Amino acid sequence: MTTVVPTSEEDPALAVVRFTSELAWADAGPEAAEEQVNRLCLEAQESMVMGRWLDLVNLMVTSAELMFSKVSDKDLECIFTVICNLVSKLESPDEAHEMAKLIAGKVTQQPNEKPALRLKILFNLYNLLENPYSRFFVYMKALNLALNGKVNEHIIPSFKKIDSFLKEWNIDIKDKRELFLGIANVLKENKSSSKDSFKFLTKYLATFSGEDEYTMGEAKEEAVRTIIEFVKAPDMFQCDLLEMPAVGKLEKDAKYAPVYQLLKIFLTQRLDAYFEFQAVNSTLLKSYGLVHEDCISKMRLMSLVDLGANESGQIPYVLIRDTLRISDDEVETWVVKAITAKLIYGKMDQMNEVVIVSRCTERVFGQQQWQTLRTKLATWRGNIANVINTIQANKITEDGAQAVQGVMSR
Repeated sequence: MTTVVPTSEEDPALAVVRFTSELAWADAGPEAAEEQVNRLCLEAQESMVMGRWLDLVNLMVTSAELMFSKVSDKDLECIFTVICNLVSKLESPDEAHEMAKLIAGKVTQQPNEKPALRLKILFNLYNLLENPYSRFFVYMKALNLALNGKVNEHIIPSFKKIDSFLKEWNIDIKDKRELFLGIANVLKENKSSSKDSFKFLTKYLATFSGEDEYTMGEAKEEAVRTIIEFVKAPDMFQCDLLEMPAVGKLEKDAKYAPVYQLLKIFLTQRLDAYFEFQAVNSTLLKSYGLVHEDCISKMRLMSLVDLGANESGQIPYVLIRDTLRISDDEVETWVVKAITAKLIYGKMDQMNEVVIVSRCTERVFGQQQWQTLRTKLATWRGNIANVINTIQANKITEDGAQAVQGVMSR
């Protein structure tokens, strides 16, 4: 296949039109092909002279899929570099956006064919655009291409810059929802990124607040998905889902109320409540891919955290045994697991068979937890003030004693 090499005799854009035209009409016979190629080249020249750059690009990308199937990666990259650079010819942001839509639409038509190269072309187009919203549009195209073409590893590194992207794009709530959900879907395919997927799902759900019933209903399926991801995750023990309106809507939902109840058990109750729930909803748990034994293990750790938060700093071994429904020999094993997971900070008093807890992780951190923290801070502030007052009083007494001693020595 001939490589496209711009020369001084022909504009790069015209060279691309000639190359793609020859490719498209290759099977029509020499005479017919020459006629059509000349016609298309004349049409391209007219568009260039008249400054109709969008028409020119439309002409250049007409045979995009044919190029992807027959042209080498090196030639494709060269062709689309010429095409994408035409966005710089446009002064109007609206026209540049239309051109970006046209190019991105053609590039993403067949995501399973050369997806990595298609993604590279989109990134090149992104960097050539000046309009923030056009950049967002192309990024979303790249996000969906990465997911559908199974080349997620090429776009995941960009997620670290999402906060700065959001400041640059200045997009509305609807676009943010699309973005967060798209990122969560990409990360979902990567098993090592389950925590990050959960983080972006919660960002998505957090955008729903105070909307009408129909809009809130849009988040219902994703709210359920987020709850199930949290319950499944063996290393996530804290979240703010109960505080989110989109999740709260599930409480009275005829279909999904049990899922909300399950979340509430994991965040506010103990193992016995889970067993009661499982006895009635075992089929439901299986339908969501939840493994009973895994749920028990997680709830044991959650229950241990709850004991640490409610037993005045000391948890008797026997209480741990009964709450976690384990044998005496397993008590210390589960305490070690909780300490290793940084759910509980403390030590075991084996002589007295108690766990001395210095502090523990809160499963939820809502209004009640903030109030508790405020009370503790107020207490600490009062204690510090008392210490300072005591020190100052002692200093005054000491200074007075030294002054009296000085007078008497005279």
